Amino acid sequence: MMAAQIRAKLQAAFAPTALVVEDDSAKHAGHSGARPGGETHYSVRIVSEMFAGLSRVERQRRVYAALAEELQPDRIHALALRALTPAEAQAPRAGSRATP
Repeated sequence: MMAAQIRAKLQAAFAPTALVVEDDSAKHAGHSGARPGGETHYSVRIVSEMFAGLSRVERQRRVYAALAEELQPDRIHALALRALTPAEAQAPRAGSRATP
């Protein structure tokens, strides 16, 4: 349910070319902020042309603003975020090695 809300808001705000929303709550059971039933810890990877020219911090600010309601303390405890442009998403990751 929360993942669907996150997905819908990010779709509406950023028209992403790629969007992955994962509920990581089970990985954090027993940790601070975890609640029975989960829906407290999420990972998001979003690719949108709307991030072009923006710093990493500004991208995060815009995503957090779009998810302001969901990021209230009694709802989502943690959000791991990767916000990329389409060009960045296509580029090989820095530090990765090609296998011969």
